Amino acid sequence: MEIVGIVLFGLGILVSVLLHEAGHMVTAKAFKMKVTRYFVGFGPTLWSFRKGETEYGVKALPLGGFVKIVGMTPQDDDVAPADEPRAMWRQPVWKRTIVMSAGSITHFALGFIILWGLFAFVAHADPVKTNAAAPVVDSVLPCVKVDWAVDPKTGQQVGCVEGKDPASAAAALGLKPGDKIIAVNGDPVPTWTDMTEKIRASGDQKVTLTYVRDGQTITSDPVTIPSAQRVKQDVDPMTPANQITSAQLERVGQLGITPVAVMVTDGPIGGISRAKDQTALMFSGTFASIKKFPEKVPKLWDAINGQQRDPETPVSVVGASRLGGELVQHGDFATFALILAGLNFFVGIFNLLPLLPLDGGHIAIAWFEKVRSWLYARIGRPDPGRVDYLKLMPITYAVILIFGGFTLLTMTADIVNPITLF
Repeated sequence: MEIVGIVLFGLGILVSVLLHEAGHMVTAKAFKMKVTRYFVGFGPTLWSFRKGETEYGVKALPLGGFVKIVGMTPQDDDVAPADEPRAMWRQPVWKRTIVMSAGSITHFALGFIILWGLFAFVAHADPVKTNAAAPVVDSVLPCVKVDWAVDPKTGQQVGCVEGKDPASAAAALGLKPGDKIIAVNGDPVPTWTDMTEKIRASGDQKVTLTYVRDGQTITSDPVTIPSAQRVKQDVDPMTPANQITSAQLERVGQLGITPVAVMVTDGPIGGISRAKDQTALMFSGTFASIKKFPEKVPKLWDAINGQQRDPETPVSVVGASRLGGELVQHGDFATFALILAGLNFFVGIFNLLPLLPLDGGHIAIAWFEKVRSWLYARIGRPDPGRVDYLKLMPITYAVILIFGGFTLLTMTADIVNPITLF
């Protein structure tokens, strides 16, 4: 099943890239620009056909796709005299902006649609309803990490180590998945929140639990609830572990169980709101991740040299596909969809960076020309004309070299020391 997941994820990436290029093509045609080619893949042509003035086809290497719009830059030398009025660089800047940003907008739309479909039709855990439901055990943790600690290499909270850290009270009592806790010290706990509040207030104290197993009500012997440092409940749950301060920690009782989650679907209407919130969250996370790229390079190099892979380091298409394969193998299609949506948001944002050869670089140049022409007109000087892309080639090559090196680094890390979820 893992290979099926890898293929499915790779297909998802390929489709998103092709839709990206289709976004450029459709908007260019809408503005009467001439589009001569739209191809799936690179290399030798396997099959093609012509419709109107555009050739559509498939090439041998399914590693993406491309669209050819006549006259993307003033330096393009393959523009026929009859096509000069339709050359892209001759169009108003607002039209060129729409065409060049259409690829990223397509990624954003695709990511949103994936999230909408996920929340509207796929069952997912609802924390609010889970907290309001009866406290039923889903899993029992073997131990408890008493003191809060963060791994400096990964920035993640350090988990407990069985045999080294204290055993959890749940493990000591022999609780099992499916047990329904109905009372703590004889006091009824109808919801997970009620049970949690009593346990958190019982750190380093002995308590008795009453629970139902296979229809039989059992009251346990007294057991000591370990007191452990945990994040206060009023702290934003999205705060990274390595940014938690001592003032945001408190010592509370920990039983050592996870709840059976209440699974819900939001429906077509509710899915829109959930998808909107998740989109905003993913956009924020993507911007934060891009800012941290430089500091992740040494960690990727360390991973290649055998050190523990930081789960927060970037992954390549290879790594993302492997994660997709793992998720399909374990039947976690919801997380599969989340990763695919997140990848679309990342590619869309990254592609708008004002650097050549990215679409954002072309947009930046178009607006630079517009502003420069306006300024020169204001001071009575002649329009300096269009930017010479040939003079920008050294910068373009430098950007390609940096991005190519980073891609090679992430791919190598994903092959020799991949991030795994299970």
